[in-house]
Amino acid sequence: MVTVGLLATLNAKSGKEDALASFLDSALPLAQAEDDTVAWFAIKIDSNTYGIFDVFPGPEGRQAHLDGPIAAALMDQADDLLSSPPDIKPIDVLAAKLPS
Repeated sequence: MVTVGLLATLNAKSGKEDALASFLDSALPLAQAEDDTVAWFAIKIDSNTYGIFDVFPGPEGRQAHLDGPIAAALMDQADDLLSSPPDIKPIDVLAAKLPS
């Protein structure tokens, strides 16, 4: 069961689109290691807009994720990869279909 999540939108600097995509791809093992990260998706919205969508059983798992290695690495590389600060929104999950 998931009740909360995060929706992060990331705008790549011109010429850094591939580097941002690679960064997101490299974060998958970190997300897989987080017990309370039930589902984690790195997405491409358009040619320079990317995102992360993830869900958690409760607020504690979401906060642990925000305090974890993916967020730290993203903030560490934000000035190099992003044209603006990441837009990270906490969300409430109203309904979900997850694999069993």
